[in-house]
Amino acid sequence: MTNRLLTFPLTAEINERGRLVIGGCDVVGLADEYGTPLYVFDDFTLRSQCRQFKTDFSQRYADTTVIYASKAFLSGALANILKEEGLGLDVISAGELAIAESVDFPMDMVYLHGNNKSVEELGLALKYHIGRIVVDSLDELDTLAQMAEETGHIPDILLRLTPGVDAHTHEHITTGVAGSKFGIPLFAAGEAVEKAMSAASLDLVGLHFHIGSLITEVNPYKEAIEAVLDFAAEMKDKFGFELEELNIGGGFGVQYTADSPAAPVSLFAEAIVSTVVSRCRRLELPMPMLTIEPGRAIVAKAGTALYRAGVIKDIPGIRKYVSVDGGMADNIRPALYDARYEAVVANRMLEKETEQVTIAGRFCESGDILVKDIDLPPVKRDDVIAVPVCGAYCLPLQSNYNASLKPAIVMVSDGKSRLIRRRETYEDLTRCDLV
Repeated sequence: MTNRLLTFPLTAEINERGRLVIGGCDVVGLADEYGTPLYVFDDFTLRSQCRQFKTDFSQRYADTTVIYASKAFLSGALANILKEEGLGLDVISAGELAIAESVDFPMDMVYLHGNNKSVEELGLALKYHIGRIVVDSLDELDTLAQMAEETGHIPDILLRLTPGVDAHTHEHITTGVAGSKFGIPLFAAGEAVEKAMSAASLDLVGLHFHIGSLITEVNPYKEAIEAVLDFAAEMKDKFGFELEELNIGGGFGVQYTADSPAAPVSLFAEAIVSTVVSRCRRLELPMPMLTIEPGRAIVAKAGTALYRAGVIKDIPGIRKYVSVDGGMADNIRPALYDARYEAVVANRMLEKETEQVTIAGRFCESGDILVKDIDLPPVKRDDVIAVPVCGAYCLPLQSNYNASLKPAIVMVSDGKSRLIRRRETYEDLTRCDLV
C-alpha cells in the first residue's frame, strides 16, 4: 500500500481508522458529503508543482517563464491558483480564454495555441492584447496579419514549428514529427519567418515547438532544441531574425503507477537549460527568454477520483469485476490510450490485498474499464474506490455518455474542503434542448 500512496497527492496519508486522507480530509467523508463520482484536488500539491517548475528552471536559467497548459484541466478556481503562483496560461479556445477572463487573469500572461483558430478566437486575442499568439500555419499567418492591421494592435507572435523529432510516446500524443497536424515543418518554415517579418502588423518575437506528451526521456527535448536553434541561426543570417523567445512546450511525464516512476523536474531542467545555453553559445545567438508549458505535470498528481463500488461480478476462472458509479464518461483515458492507473479501497486502507479484481465503469461499452487486474482487499458494495493521478485530461475529456451527470469537483486544504464545481443536474442535461 505504501508504494501506491506515492501516486496520490503529496498530502495523502492513512488515518487511525484505516481511511485515506488527502489535504487533511477523510475522503470517505468527502464521498458521503458531496456524492460520487467525485474529483478531489489537493491545493498543496498544485502549488508545490507550480513552485517546483519555477524553481528548478529559474535557478538554472533566470529568464524562464512557466505557462500552464490549460488543456490538461482548467477552472476558475485553478486559474486563480495559477495567477497567485505567478504562472501564465496557455489556452487553445475561446472557451478557455473566457475562463481566464472570468477571473481577471493577466492577459499579458496568456498564450493562444491551436491548429485551427477561428476568426472569433483570433479577434478575442487581439481585443484582449494577450501575451502571445502562437501561429500554427501560413494560412493563419495571413489571416492574423490582416485582422491585426484592421484593429491597429500589433500582437507578439511565435511560430510553431514541427522539428521532426519523435518523443517516443503514444502515437496519439506525439506532436513533433514532420507529419503532425500541428505546426509548420522545419524544412518549410523559412517562408513563414520571411512573411511574418515582412508583415508590419505582426511582431515575430520567437519560435515554439511541442513534441508530445508523457515524455520520459530528455534526449527528444535536446534534439528538438538543437534543431530549432540551428534554424533560428539560419534565419538570422538570411533575414536578420532575432530570437527573443524560445518556447519548448511541455509534455513532461508523470507517475501514474507505482512501478513507473517519473523523472524529476530537475533532470529535465538541467538537460533543457544546458542544451539551450551550449547551442546558443556555439551558434553565437543571444540567450532568449525560455518558456515552458507544463500542464499534466502540474495537475495530474493533485487530482484523485472517488467512486462507489456497486455490482460485484465474479466469473470463476476468468475475472472478478467491481463495477463503480463512474467510468469512461469521466475518465476516457484507459479506453482511449490504454492508460494504466492504481486504485485503493479508501475506507479499508490497512487491510491485506487478497483479491485480484478489474474495476469496471457503468457505461454501455465493453471497453469501459478503469483499472484492469489489480490486487485489492475484498471489495464490498458501497466501498469507496480512490483512483489517483486523475487531475489531468480526465475532466476536460469527460462527456454525458448515457446521459450521465458530470461529477462535482472539490478543493481540499488543511482539513477543509470547498466545492469548486457543482455536480450537474438532470435539468442541465436538457437545458440546451429545443422541443
